[in-house]
Amino acid sequence: MILHTDDQTIEDLRIFGKRDSKGIYDLFNQTRTRGGETILKEMFRNPLSDRTAINTRSSIIAHFAKNNISFPFNAALFDMAEKYIANADVQTKNATRNAALSEKDINNGVSAVIALVQQISAFVSDPAVQQIKAYEGERAVIRELLNDAALEPVHQEKNGSKLSFAAVTAYDLLFRTRERGRIEKLMQQVYRLDVYLAVAAVATAQQFIFPVAVAKGGDMLLLEGVYHPGVKNAIGNNVRLHPGEHVIFLTGANMAGKSTFLRSLSTAVYLAHMGFPVAAKRMEFVVLDGIFTTINLPDNLGMGASHFYAEVLRVKKIAAELHAGKSLLVIFDELFRGTNVKDAHEATVAITGAFTAKKDSLFVISSHIVEAGDDLKKFPGTGFLYLPTRMKGHTPEYTYTLERGITDDRHGMIIIRNEGILDILKNGRKRALEQ
Repeated sequence: MILHTDDQTIEDLRIFGKRDSKGIYDLFNQTRTRGGETILKEMFRNPLSDRTAINTRSSIIAHFAKNNISFPFNAALFDMAEKYIANADVQTKNATRNAALSEKDINNGVSAVIALVQQISAFVSDPAVQQIKAYEGERAVIRELLNDAALEPVHQEKNGSKLSFAAVTAYDLLFRTRERGRIEKLMQQVYRLDVYLAVAAVATAQQFIFPVAVAKGGDMLLLEGVYHPGVKNAIGNNVRLHPGEHVIFLTGANMAGKSTFLRSLSTAVYLAHMGFPVAAKRMEFVVLDGIFTTINLPDNLGMGASHFYAEVLRVKKIAAELHAGKSLLVIFDELFRGTNVKDAHEATVAITGAFTAKKDSLFVISSHIVEAGDDLKKFPGTGFLYLPTRMKGHTPEYTYTLERGITDDRHGMIIIRNEGILDILKNGRKRALEQ
C-alpha cells in the first residue's frame, strides 16, 4: 500500500533538489550502485501506508546502522556485471558472442558475476546479518536464488583464478541465457541492500532516530525534538497530536519560523512512512493514507487563476480526499493569504472548523489572522501553538521554540523601520544609510 501525495507536496517539502539546492533525497543518496540509486528514488516517490511494511523496513535499516555494516561489494563489479547482463538480448546461436560485447567484456563480465555471487553468499551467511529478524525474508529470497544447483559451480570457483576459454563460454551461456533472470533478481536484491546500508550510514552520521508506526487508539503523532534535516544548528520542537487535539492553529510573526516548522513536521512524517530515519529525538505515529501540504502554492497563470482561487482549488481537492474516508496529514501555511483580511478570517474559521470533524486526520494550519483563533476555540479537537518573538530594544529575536497559545506578535513595521525603508522613500538612500 502506497501513501497518497502529489507534486505540490513533493515540491513544498523539497524532496528532490534543484540546480541551486539539494533536496531530502540528495541527503540520503549515498548509494554505491546505479540500481540502488534508482530504487532509492522510487522509495521517495512511493512512501508506504502499511504499518508492518514500514516497521519492517525501518527495523532492517536500524539494525544495519546499529551493527555498523558497510556495503561489502565493489561498485566497479556492478558496472561490469550490469553491462554484461544487459547485453544478452542479441546473441548468436551458442550465446557466446554478442555484437555489443568484446571478448574482454565477456571475460570481465563472467568474472564479475562470479565474484558477486560469492560475495552475496558470504554476506547473507554473516552471523551479524543472520541475526536481523526483519531482514530474514529478503535473506531467504537471496539464499533460494543462490542455492539453485545451476550456480553450484560458481560457488566452487577459487577467488581470482583465471578461467579457461571453455569455462568462460560455459558460464556465459549460463549467466546470459539459462540463468539470466536469476542473476538479475540477485542484483536487484543487492540494489535494495545498497539502499538500506546507505540510509543506515546517513542515520548514523546525522544522528537521526528511527520512528515507530503504532496501532490506532492512542497518540496519532508524537514527536520530540523534531527539526528540519537541512537546517544547520536547528532547534527541535515537541508535537503531540491525538483524537482530543488533532487540529493545530499555529500563529507567529514573520520570520518566527512557522514555515520551517511545518516543513520539519511534514518531512518527518513523510520519511517515517518510508521506513526511514528522521531528524528528531523520538517519533511514534499512526500510519496515514496520505500527506498533502500547501506551503508554496503558485498562481496558476496558465488557467488565469489568482492565488486565492488556487487556494480554493487546493482546499477542494483535499476536501474530496477527506470525504472519501482517507486519513491524512494536511498542512496549510497561511491559509487564504490570497484574499482580503475579512474573507480570509471567515474562510479560515469555516474550513479549519470543518476539519475538526475529521477525527482520523491531522491538520496544522498557520495564520497571521490571530483573531480567527478566538473563533476556533469553540471547535473541540483544536489546539493552539505559536512561535514567539522577543524584543531586544527595537530588534526582534526569535526563539524558534513552540509555546502553547495564540500570539498577537506583529513586528512587520518594526522590521520595515529597522531597514530604513521609510527614510529612503522620504529622504533618499544616502541619509538612510548614514543613520
